[in-house]
Amino acid sequence: MLLSVRSGAFAYRGAPRLFSDLSFTLSPGEILAVLGPNGAGKTTLLRAVTGMLPWTEGKTLLDGEDIRTIPPRSLWRRIAYVPQARTAASPFTVLESVLLGRSGHIPLLGAPRSEDLARAEEVLDALSISHLREKKCTQISGGEMQMVLIARALAADPAVLILDEPESNLDFRNQLLVLDTMTRLAREGIACLFNTHYPDHALQRADRAILLHHGTAAVGEAAEIVTEENIARAFGVRAVVGAMETGETTVPHVQPLSVVSPDETPDGEETGAALAALTVISDTADAADAINGCLHEYGDMILGRMGMPVRARGVWIIHVNADGDRARIRAMLLRLSRIPGVRVKAVWGPQ
Repeated sequence: MLLSVRSGAFAYRGAPRLFSDLSFTLSPGEILAVLGPNGAGKTTLLRAVTGMLPWTEGKTLLDGEDIRTIPPRSLWRRIAYVPQARTAASPFTVLESVLLGRSGHIPLLGAPRSEDLARAEEVLDALSISHLREKKCTQISGGEMQMVLIARALAADPAVLILDEPESNLDFRNQLLVLDTMTRLAREGIACLFNTHYPDHALQRADRAILLHHGTAAVGEAAEIVTEENIARAFGVRAVVGAMETGETTVPHVQPLSVVSPDETPDGEETGAALAALTVISDTADAADAINGCLHEYGDMILGRMGMPVRARGVWIIHVNADGDRARIRAMLLRLSRIPGVRVKAVWGPQ
């Protein structure tokens, strides 16, 4: 199921436009992150995409159909929206609240069926909040309520999942649970759109990103949008965008360093030609097609590659030498690292 925005623009009455001429398509299995400073219009964008706010110009399409023509009950069976958690005034228990997510699958005036209850329990287990099932929503914390709202959305089994700052109010563990759940859902074919205050999360989890800033909206691959120059321009922060080495792989990482003036840009290594040697290790032969597809897509940068199986260990090792734009090499690294069963590291040559 394709979700598309065509020439979207939005402005509140009497105020300048938050963004204009915004177009993108979100495909099944893709994750798209929305970034921008406070007040840039991230939440407004999500609400306009879903039809909760009317576009000033443009439209949202679902499989080519304008969502304004889709009956609400049908629309919300296909799209699930998770707002930011606020203070709960709901008299429902956590389980009852999650069951509300099944309303689109229950006949009008009907009662939840055994399969609806089973799905709600399954989602509670997946998000590790089954212990809250009998608590009233008024008795849980803001972070716990955020998890309940996500569980309610997942219970609907949507084709498109839209999340408004899903990591807000969550500790490290629950942030990872939410991000891992989103990654798993994307692998299962669900399209995910989320906004975030964390450039790291966009870089590590999203395929593409939208950066909102001063009425503009830049759209592209996450590694090409989350750059030192863009972070300085949009957030007024000097940052280093690089890679953090772990024992197993290379993790894209954004490290803020200092506040800079709006017209200052960092002297970073984000753009320009670079040389890198990549080592790709896969513990499954099933990843071969995905690895080859990725390397083919970036083939114009590849100087050479050599692969060999290590049968005693049950792994395949590929060495790749790349010469090209630094941001594109990072984008290739990111794509490779997201393939299940694949680990990748890079050594960079001199600038």
